[in-house]
Amino acid sequence: MSYRLPMHQRLANALSYNEFRLFYQPVVDLRTDKIVGVEALCRWPQRDETFAPPETFITQAETSGFIVQLGDWVLRTALDQVRAWQAQFATDLTVAVNLSGRQFLHYNLVKSIEDALRASQVHPRTIEFEITESVAMHNAEDSIGIMRQIKGLGMELALDDFGTGYSSLAYLKRFPIDKLKIDKAFVRDIPDDGNDLAIVSAIIAMAHALGLKVQAEGVETAAQAEFLAECGCEYAQGYLFGRALPADDLAALLTAQSEQPA
Repeated sequence: MSYRLPMHQRLANALSYNEFRLFYQPVVDLRTDKIVGVEALCRWPQRDETFAPPETFITQAETSGFIVQLGDWVLRTALDQVRAWQAQFATDLTVAVNLSGRQFLHYNLVKSIEDALRASQVHPRTIEFEITESVAMHNAEDSIGIMRQIKGLGMELALDDFGTGYSSLAYLKRFPIDKLKIDKAFVRDIPDDGNDLAIVSAIIAMAHALGLKVQAEGVETAAQAEFLAECGCEYAQGYLFGRALPADDLAALLTAQSEQPA
C-alpha cells in the first residue's frame, strides 16, 4: 500500500485487505473482581510493526465519513468474538462499542445495528454503546430520539467521558442511558486529591439517584479501585485490570478466571 495515497483511501484499502484489528480491554465488576465485559478498540498495524495512533486515524475516518463503514466492521467483528467467548466460557460477557458523532447521526445506524445483531445471533443485552457527552449534546433532542431507537432494540447505552463535556443536568435526566463512565481525568489522582475524591463520589451518588450504573476509566492502582468500590462504583477498567489486548490474550485471562474456585 502506498503511503502517498490520501488517508481516506489508505483507510478504505486497509479495510478491504483486513488490516484492522480489534483489541479488547477488560471491564471488571468491583463487587466480585471478575471480568464481566470488554471494550472493543480498533487498532491499525503498520509496516514497521507499530500501530497507527488511534486518535489520528479515527479522526481522519470521522472527517472523511469512512467511520460509518469502519464502525460497522467493528460492531460485527466484536459481536462475533463475544459470541464465541460466551460459548467457550459459558458467560454473559458483554462488549462495549464506541459510537462516533458521524456514526451516531447517520441515517442508517439503527438498521446497521439490527443487521449486525441478526447476523451474530447474540442477545441485544450483549452490547453496550458508548456515546460521549459532546456527541449526545450536539443536538440533544435528536440524540434522545436516536437513543430511544437503540434502547428499543434492547441494548444498553453508556455516557462516556462523563465530567469532561458539557452535559446539562436537565438533559441528563432525559437521556435514556443505563450507565455513566467517569473520565480517567478524575480517577488519576484519587485517593490523594481531595477535589477529585469529592467529584468522583458526587458523580457516583448522583448516578445512583438517577438509577444509573457507574463505571470508572483509567483505574491503575488498588487504592483507586478500593475507593471506587467503597463509594459504590460498580464497574472499572484500566491498567490495574489489563490493557487493551488481542482476542487470544483476552481469552487467556478468561480461561484463568474460569479456572478459579467459585
